[in-house]
Amino acid sequence: MKLLGRLTSINVRKVMWTAAQLDLDLYREDWGAGFRSPQEAGYLAMNPNGLIPVLVDGDFTLWESNTICRYLATQRYATTLLPTEARARARVEQWMDWQAGELNNSWRVAFMALVRGQPATPEAIAAGVASWNRHMGMLEAQLARTGAHVCGDDFTLADIVLGLSTQRWKNAPIERVELPAVQAWMQRLGSRPGFAEFVDNGMP
Repeated sequence: MKLLGRLTSINVRKVMWTAAQLDLDLYREDWGAGFRSPQEAGYLAMNPNGLIPVLVDGDFTLWESNTICRYLATQRYATTLLPTEARARARVEQWMDWQAGELNNSWRVAFMALVRGQPATPEAIAAGVASWNRHMGMLEAQLARTGAHVCGDDFTLADIVLGLSTQRWKNAPIERVELPAVQAWMQRLGSRPGFAEFVDNGMP
């Protein structure tokens, strides 16, 4: 299997961190800004969105990073990362979907303005920072309830995708609220294989 996408992408790094948890030798090929363009016809045939990453597994291709993480866990029968019991799996996927939708949308304006240099008014940036902190407060409340990981005692795919998002929040040049449960959780994640390489590597 190989993954198409540059390592500076948070969505590429979540897949690579998943592979590290599975002890899976996933070959990565650079695509995206500064490398081969995902607007090439061959790439668009695999992902019509023209976004990274894309997973290539023989004659099978897959896009959407959270879905790729689910696929890798399923391929390796990693039932701790992605449970097979319906309610436990639904809980993991709930938080993964929240990460991809609600949390990511909350930081988009502020992050793109402050880190990527896209134009935005001070009012829009301030509103974005407030929304980002508010959503991170939801994660804080969940971790305070579990006392361990996002969905309970076990480390799951929800921790992987939200760990990457939380690292972005920690590194962003914004005023952050104090979230002690999130901080303690990130310290626990620091001992996981691949954390230093794919999460705590200084990349935004």
